[in-house]
Amino acid sequence: MESNDLLVEACSHINRIVHQATDDLTQEQLAYRPEPGSNSISWLVWHLTRIQDSHLKNVVQLEEAWLTEEWSERFGMADSTGIGFGEGPDEVAAIRPPRAVLLGYHDRVAGRVLDYLPTADADELDRVVDTKYDPHVKAEIRLMSVVQDNTQHAGQARYIRGMIERLGV
Repeated sequence: MESNDLLVEACSHINRIVHQATDDLTQEQLAYRPEPGSNSISWLVWHLTRIQDSHLKNVVQLEEAWLTEEWSERFGMADSTGIGFGEGPDEVAAIRPPRAVLLGYHDRVAGRVLDYLPTADADELDRVVDTKYDPHVKAEIRLMSVVQDNTQHAGQARYIRGMIERLGV
C-alpha cells in the first residue's frame, strides 16, 4: 500500500465517523453540549472540517471552500475566517447549522481532500508546504496532522452521540 492510499483510507474513515455521529439527529441534538463550556457535535464537525479546508489550502493551493463557496454565510458566520482555535463557550454555542448545511460543508471539503490524495505521489508528499516552522512542514506531515486532529474530533462527536442516545436527549 502506498502512503497516499493510507491517507485516502484514513480520510474516508473520518468521513464515515462524521456521518455515523450525525445521522438522524435534529439540529437541537447536534447542538447539545453535555455541560456548559463543552463542545457540541455541530462544533466538532464544523471545526474538523475547517481544519481540513484551511490546511488543504496550504497543501494544494486551493482557496478555502468556506469562503469561496459561501459556506460561512450558510452557517450564519459571514466573513468569519476562524477555524476553531481560541473560541469561547459563546462562540461554540453559536455553531448551530441545520444538519444538511453541516454535512454539506463537510462532504464538500472531504470530497476535495479525497480528489487530491490519489494524485499525491511520494514526491508530492515530500514537498515543503509551510516554511514558518523549523523544520519546514512537508505535505505528508501536514496531512497526517489533519488526520490525527480529525480522528480525535470525529471520535468525540461519536461519544457525544452515544450520550445523546443513552440520555434520551
